[in-house]
Amino acid sequence: MADFAPKSAVKSAVRTLAAPFEDVDTLNAVVQSVILNNPFGCVSYMSTGANHPPVEKSRENYTARFVYQDNEAKIVGRTAENYATVAGYKAGVAAVLANTANIAAHGGVPAHEIESDTFSVTLKCHAANGEIFLLTFARQQVSLSSYEDDSIQTVVETWADGVPSLA
Repeated sequence: MADFAPKSAVKSAVRTLAAPFEDVDTLNAVVQSVILNNPFGCVSYMSTGANHPPVEKSRENYTARFVYQDNEAKIVGRTAENYATVAGYKAGVAAVLANTANIAAHGGVPAHEIESDTFSVTLKCHAANGEIFLLTFARQQVSLSSYEDDSIQTVVETWADGVPSLA
């Protein structure tokens, strides 16, 4: 099983995945599981007068990539579209594939290159000891950052060892 390997003295670690997340739904299922099940025992907290949940999304980005091919399968265009949510990503992919004006402008039919898409979601977690740490899920790796207590890495690593898509 892959371990998180410390990257520097500032207490960050990266786990490179044996296989990238297959698609946005697979990544989103893991992210939602962390938010809903709170496997790290995080606690809610107050900051600048606002109550924060134990685990919350602090940043997310989804990029869909497309190629346009003419009747001879020659690539006549490329595009990448960025979205701030999973719902936006899915709606955007459907819109690009159905956009007849864009298809005519490119002179080719779009094909969604799912294997080239990129995803990134950062979760902000408030540990029971008061530390806030970040857990970023990307297509090919998971990064743990901004922590001081080594037990945080241990808890995250133990959890990740039990999640098949994080092997």
